[in-house]
Amino acid sequence: MIAFGPVPSRRLGRSLGVNNIPPKVCSYSCVYCQVGRTRTMRAERSPFYEPEEILRAIEDKVALAREAGESIDYLSFVPDGEPTLDSNLGREIELLKPLGIKIAVITNSSLIWREDVREALMEADWVSLKIDSVREDAWRRVSRPHRSLQLASIQDGLRAFAEDFGGTLVTETMLVDGINDGDDDIRALASFIATLQPDAAYLAIPTRPPAEAWVRAPSEACINRAFQILGDSVGQVEYLIGYEGNAFAFTGNVEEDLLSITSVHPMRKEAVDAFLRRAGADWPIVHELIVQEQLIETEYGGREFYVRKLPGLGHASGHQPDLGD
Repeated sequence: MIAFGPVPSRRLGRSLGVNNIPPKVCSYSCVYCQVGRTRTMRAERSPFYEPEEILRAIEDKVALAREAGESIDYLSFVPDGEPTLDSNLGREIELLKPLGIKIAVITNSSLIWREDVREALMEADWVSLKIDSVREDAWRRVSRPHRSLQLASIQDGLRAFAEDFGGTLVTETMLVDGINDGDDDIRALASFIATLQPDAAYLAIPTRPPAEAWVRAPSEACINRAFQILGDSVGQVEYLIGYEGNAFAFTGNVEEDLLSITSVHPMRKEAVDAFLRRAGADWPIVHELIVQEQLIETEYGGREFYVRKLPGLGHASGHQPDLGD
């Protein structure tokens, strides 16, 4: 589904998602990804949907949300893969701007070395750049990039974009226990992020079921050290480790809304319960979606989550991604 939400966002308030990439086409296969392992590794841009199709889907979802009294703070490109792989991204942002809602793009930064990608992102109001590590070994272990990508080129692109971008620029770093959470890793990261002068640097930990079952969040002491080290170099540092809440929007069709949200945003059991009560529905709908193998019940961190079952995808199934093309 191209449009989903609005969903609660820890950074953007009420966010209506724009899913401009089919599952799961990405340039990375991050060990912590909530959508599962990457099955189609790609580093070349191409079109996926007609820009007008994106526009119609978002217009329809915005209308439904407004009819239901739901507020929307941002239209957010946060798809089932890497949004900048879409060669129509710039045109899609251009078409969506007349809706009068701010536009955000959350990117893994892997293609920021390309001038056409930087140009497309310039049209957004808010851009989040993922920077999990600036050390080669940790970057490869946590992000598992397409074989053609080069960390040095990505860093050059990040600097070039940060220098020219006029909107709100933030960085996001996902800390994974034992991979990129050492003090030396964080010091190197802080030194690099400081050169970008972002409006905020976010520190995140895995809070939803990851692609690899062994992924764990660092200890509280480690997270605090990382916060302090980053804070010494970067002006505004914030945690992204809390729960975003249960205020998922209902826009008219319970099954469709549940599947569209959980395809990119796993929901805690209590969030599903709150959603069902707001929609005037009950748990048999969820149980039927599980029986139909459209929805999966899973567990992480001692909590139950519900995730949409996507064709050919799985969480920690033992399949290793193809790093080709």
